[in-house]
Amino acid sequence: MVYECRRQSILQLFEDKPNLNVCAPMVRYSKGAFREVLRDYNVDIAYTPMILADVFKSSEFARLDYTTNDRDCPVVVQFAAHDPVDLAHAAQLVAPYADGIDLNCGCPQKWAYKECIGAYLSERPEMVQEMVRSVKAAVDIPCSIKIRKHPTDMRQTIELVRRAEKLGIDWITVHGRTRHQKSTEPVDYEAIKLAKESVSIPVLANGGIFTLADADEMYNRTGVAGVMSARGLLQNPALFAGYAKTPLDCVEKYINLALAYGTPTFIFHHHLMYMMESMMSGVERKTFNCLSSVPAILDHLACYY
Repeated sequence: MVYECRRQSILQLFEDKPNLNVCAPMVRYSKGAFREVLRDYNVDIAYTPMILADVFKSSEFARLDYTTNDRDCPVVVQFAAHDPVDLAHAAQLVAPYADGIDLNCGCPQKWAYKECIGAYLSERPEMVQEMVRSVKAAVDIPCSIKIRKHPTDMRQTIELVRRAEKLGIDWITVHGRTRHQKSTEPVDYEAIKLAKESVSIPVLANGGIFTLADADEMYNRTGVAGVMSARGLLQNPALFAGYAKTPLDCVEKYINLALAYGTPTFIFHHHLMYMMESMMSGVERKTFNCLSSVPAILDHLACYY
């Protein structure tokens, strides 16, 4: 069930705070319970997992997967789409319950590219232009795009961000890797900086943010308005609050919220595996990772923590 949340202006946040901390969209993981925990650890904006616009607008069952409340603000709902009409319809349905809409132009998965969504769009500015135009006409809340650098020609990336700005997009997130690169490869700071300097709207940087030092380096080398973290926050939801590893009170908060919200066991377990990896020995990790039920997981934690 979706609850209407207390709306908070993301654009005002960009005005009021020089360096924003943002939770990236993560398939399966950046859902309500996890987003709510992050609010206690200096995360300013949180994104939902990528949602397929055509499925969301057509299926009431699919829409039930998105939940929010007045403690989950501001939240940005990210859609993947290749049809402007589908995107506009999905955006209209979710707008009363969100603080922003984002178009995914960066998902590198092969299936997404074949479906003409995600990173497929980063290489086709004209398609993004049509989609941005449709969603801006459909809703009155802020809209953004999340892109990757072009695989071979940064001029294409510059063209993309400039077109988006002209159509009234409110901010842009740039992932400093191409769709072909692994997540372990270095981020291209110069590409992010060039994109940022090509527009006058705020730009967020994504890629390689695991510590506050990583965030500081990104700011120093690119001048962006904020940084977005995915795997870094999975491993340590408190990283933006200055913690070197996940504090136990953070683990406890997640457990309580996840159980209260009925989080599926697979997701519940995997969040805890990520959060507690640095606390466990190799032997304990093997044991913990093999647990298959919520009672077994809770018994293990009660026994050892």
